[in-house]
Amino acid sequence: MPYFTHIYQSDLNHRAKTVYIYLKDRADAEGRCWPAIKTIAADLRLSRSTVKRALDDLCHAGLLSKDRRWRENGSYTSNLYTLL
Repeated sequence: MPYFTHIYQSDLNHRAKTVYIYLKDRADAEGRCWPAIKTIAADLRLSRSTVKRALDDLCHAGLLSKDRRWRENGSYTSNLYTLL
């Protein structure tokens, strides 16, 4: 069975499916990646707000966890996305 069958057959909207596949393509062996929302939006030709909504949809569906990452000086660097 192809890996994305459960995504294709899910009730997720098209933006969430697209972003999930994008993250899966960029994830390491442990399912982690950290692209910027701006990068995801540019690569997929979506607005930043659409990407944010898709990420929220994936988190609510239990397919993604999102953790903020911080620099040593306390400033925000990026989100760490883990595919579940």
